[in-house]
Amino acid sequence: MSEITFDDFLKVDIRVGEVIRAEPFPEARKPAIKMWIDFGRDIGERKTSAQITAHYDPASLVGKQVMAVINFPPRQIGKFMSEVLVLGLPDETGEIVLIGPDGKVPTGGRMH
Repeated sequence: MSEITFDDFLKVDIRVGEVIRAEPFPEARKPAIKMWIDFGRDIGERKTSAQITAHYDPASLVGKQVMAVINFPPRQIGKFMSEVLVLGLPDETGEIVLIGPDGKVPTGGRMH
């Protein structure tokens, strides 16, 4: 494991957002879900896709607060432009479980 400085950590902008829309992404190479996430007034709505179909369906994601890196450059995934990277951890079989606060927090809050 290589170490980073605190200044390196501060460069990564991780915020909480609320999923306001989600739908299947059948065009993706691996099963995925498209999500539109609200990060509050200052940042606004951003979209992403994630390979999280083992634990989630689109309807279960709407209203869920998730953590995401918001300062990566946009990335083209098929015909869909992903603007943020939602964060998760692998379960015992390697399937991703999303990270989010365990209580309701203001949308757009920065992790620190």
